[in-house]
Amino acid sequence: MDLTGARWRTSTRSGSNNGACIEVADNLPGRVLVRDTKDRTGGTLAFAPTAWHTFVTHLKHP
Repeated sequence: MDLTGARWRTSTRSGSNNGACIEVADNLPGRVLVRDTKDRTGGTLAFAPTAWHTFVTHLKHP
């Protein structure tokens, strides 16, 4: 998977949790990428934008 151009961001809510957070890149067409902040080279998950939106919506409104 070509990650060139991915702009990674971390939630502003993950400030003091000892690095236990994820990074998300949602600027590439047709996919949202997710990786572990503690192991950035350990692997990347890719989601369709609609699947990612559904997941995040369920987190906010269980």
